[in-house]
Amino acid sequence: MQTIAVIFGGRSAEHDVSVVTAIASIIRPLELTRQYRVEAVYIDKTGKWFWDDRLKDIKLFSSGEIAQWTKRARPASIQFDGGMTLVKPGVAGRQKQQRIDLVFPAMHGTYGEDGSLMGFLEMAGVPYVGCGVEASAIAMNKVLTKLIVEAHHIPTPKFQYFTRATLEHDTGLSKSVKETLVTLQFPLFVKPAHGGSSIGITKAQNETELRNGLEVAVRFDELVLVEEGVSNLIEVTLPIIGNDDLTPAYLEQPLTTSEDFFDFDTKYIREGGGKKMAGVGGAKQGAQGYSTIPADLPKKLYDEAEKTGLAVYRALGCSGLARVDMLIDSKAGTVYCNEVNPLPGSLYAHNWQRRGISNVELVTRLIELAEARFAARQTLTTTFSTNFLKQF
Repeated sequence: MQTIAVIFGGRSAEHDVSVVTAIASIIRPLELTRQYRVEAVYIDKTGKWFWDDRLKDIKLFSSGEIAQWTKRARPASIQFDGGMTLVKPGVAGRQKQQRIDLVFPAMHGTYGEDGSLMGFLEMAGVPYVGCGVEASAIAMNKVLTKLIVEAHHIPTPKFQYFTRATLEHDTGLSKSVKETLVTLQFPLFVKPAHGGSSIGITKAQNETELRNGLEVAVRFDELVLVEEGVSNLIEVTLPIIGNDDLTPAYLEQPLTTSEDFFDFDTKYIREGGGKKMAGVGGAKQGAQGYSTIPADLPKKLYDEAEKTGLAVYRALGCSGLARVDMLIDSKAGTVYCNEVNPLPGSLYAHNWQRRGISNVELVTRLIELAEARFAARQTLTTTFSTNFLKQF
């Protein structure tokens, strides 16, 4: 029986979303397969690692007891010995150890989804689910994503970006605001370049709101993106799984108004704004009851959006799974790449269920894709012999 380590939490603004993804969408379905031994590995907000079966219980986190539990528990460590072994203090001074066959990352945002954890696992020589180092790093950097898709001639909204150093040296942000307004028109969206779950994003309709948005975003990131809004907007998102042969889920259409945008509160707290939006206009329930699945689009536009999503996935070199978010100008019929999420919250399991893929089948297929990708990489030559050292 294979041993799968599910790693979640971390020093990220999306820490709490990670906990829910890990327990509800990964650990429970994996255990239902009865094919795997599942080990829960939790990284707290200070960066300490913990390994314990009690971490599989969402009540430990929802009750707030996790803070006291981590104070009492002994942190775990990782042993690298041609692979990865979990280690923690046991009874009578003995260590408890568990060899890991594969890692299923569930860490959203910084130090996880951004490629940091993937690089760590590559060094350890352990197969893992999801995108590799490069694709994860690019996808989690909204600026790099836009530069890559532009290079592949895939439309993306007009944008400007600033480093934290630039903004900090711009007293009153006057120069940055002026530079933005030379090329972009309101409404504008100001975003931390590496953020997720819409945290730190501001919609700006005027110079004052733009300035405030820059001040907010720079608190979360060292790189800030300013993006021009799309007219006649329809937002859609496309979950995709696969390495070379790709399988798209349904295009999903969030139910938001032109005055609103799909922020953290809408996604995770208000359950669609508290308006029972799943029942509006015959819409069907999505992740939290706020979206139409499949998106209500003319067939030609639907097909174009799906084609664009698959092209973006390939352009960034994604593997395993990712979600491509797109913006559509419904009058012009233009589909724009907005951003890519290399680890969608909850794995977007609700969408895959509509596609006929259960939670259990989804996690099983993702593990198979991880193993295939790892096996393919093992055929590459990464070292070779030389006489270089003999001259010293």
